[in-house]
Amino acid sequence: MDENERYPIGHFEFEGDISEQQREAWIQDIEGLPALLKAAVNGLSDGQLDIPYRNGGWSSRQVVHHIADSHMNSYIRFKLALTEEVPTIRPYYEDRWAELYDSTADIQISVALIEALHTRWVILLRSLDAQDYKRTFHHPESGKTSPLDYNLGFYAWHGRHHAAHITGLRDKLNK
Repeated sequence: MDENERYPIGHFEFEGDISEQQREAWIQDIEGLPALLKAAVNGLSDGQLDIPYRNGGWSSRQVVHHIADSHMNSYIRFKLALTEEVPTIRPYYEDRWAELYDSTADIQISVALIEALHTRWVILLRSLDAQDYKRTFHHPESGKTSPLDYNLGFYAWHGRHHAAHITGLRDKLNK
């Protein structure tokens, strides 16, 4: 399996304290994802949306719906961490969710959902201070307790990562 196809922008890396400038850059990534995603899928036919971006990977349609599913979960995890003391979050089987029938729906439903969700998420993110970003939640599968700073960076990466899957497929189709 080609590592560049699986991780077209590389793996997410997080080390140490996060500066206010880094945090703002990640918020801008989250704010900009809806436009990035719209550009990535623009002009792809229904047939092209159903082509896996790599051998053994999801289709672009599934990727778009996955972003909506995943980012909704992350938004809820942020709110839990901000309102409870180290809550244990509920994991989910993203691969199983991607196989559910709603992942065959028109991608514009999830594009609109992502746009609304990210607008609301950015309002929340910009209201937080450095102490808020140190709040944590516990993930029972990994056994790790994660600060919101980490999750902000991860989801900024996550959106760009999946948009790059779609643009990578687009590049292959346009050759």
